[in-house]
Amino acid sequence: MIKKVFKSVLNTIPRPLLIKASYIAKPFLVTFLRGNKYTDPIDGKSFSKFLPYGYEQQRENVLSPSTLSLERHRLLWLYLKNKTDFFTAKKSVLHFAPEQAFYKRFRRLSNIDYTTTDLNSPLADVKADICNLPFNDNQYDFILCNHVLEHIPNDTKAMQELYRILKPNGVAILQIPQDLSREHTFEDDTITDPKERAKIFGQYDHVRIYGRDYFNKLRSIGFNVIEADYTKELSAEEIDKYRLAKGEIIPVCQKPAN
Repeated sequence: MIKKVFKSVLNTIPRPLLIKASYIAKPFLVTFLRGNKYTDPIDGKSFSKFLPYGYEQQRENVLSPSTLSLERHRLLWLYLKNKTDFFTAKKSVLHFAPEQAFYKRFRRLSNIDYTTTDLNSPLADVKADICNLPFNDNQYDFILCNHVLEHIPNDTKAMQELYRILKPNGVAILQIPQDLSREHTFEDDTITDPKERAKIFGQYDHVRIYGRDYFNKLRSIGFNVIEADYTKELSAEEIDKYRLAKGEIIPVCQKPAN
């Protein structure tokens, strides 16, 4: 029953309204699912189980009741915390389509100059088209742009813009939905029906499914790309406890020095 309700909500309610509604629902979910089997590393809270999530196929036990984080958010948090100086070094940071799990926490960090951007998100400081950004060349030390490019028809132009505004030696983390069993990226702009798009691309507003060639496309733009599998550094118990996707790759993209 819960799975059907979540699937219906995700596919019928616009995302800005979902964000607002989630603030009302969170306190009830946290109380109802309190336990000690699974832990959200973002806020340290533990639960008897996590919630299901998915626009087409529902994944069980993946949505944190407290931060509303998914597997990719928790993995990224752990990577930033344990493998980078994101939380300690002075940085100018640009965050596309800011996730609720991160937004307020990043905003409170005193070491970063934090700006958010998106066309539609109510959490965006700057309303902007990722293919035509109003930022200067070489402006940001660090860019977060996660699960955005699969929505963008001209992702090449978007990648070029991200490269342009990143400082030399700067880092951009550009996560996307992954199907690493697929060699080549698939897209077909003749598929316009939202239900058919959800069935084929996994979500009604996605325009492609990226394959393993995604990383080389980023390299063709000019980035040096590290395909970081941080789950290899975690135990099976930690992967289960934090509800992570084993083998998920974090694309860590660095702009070479001039």
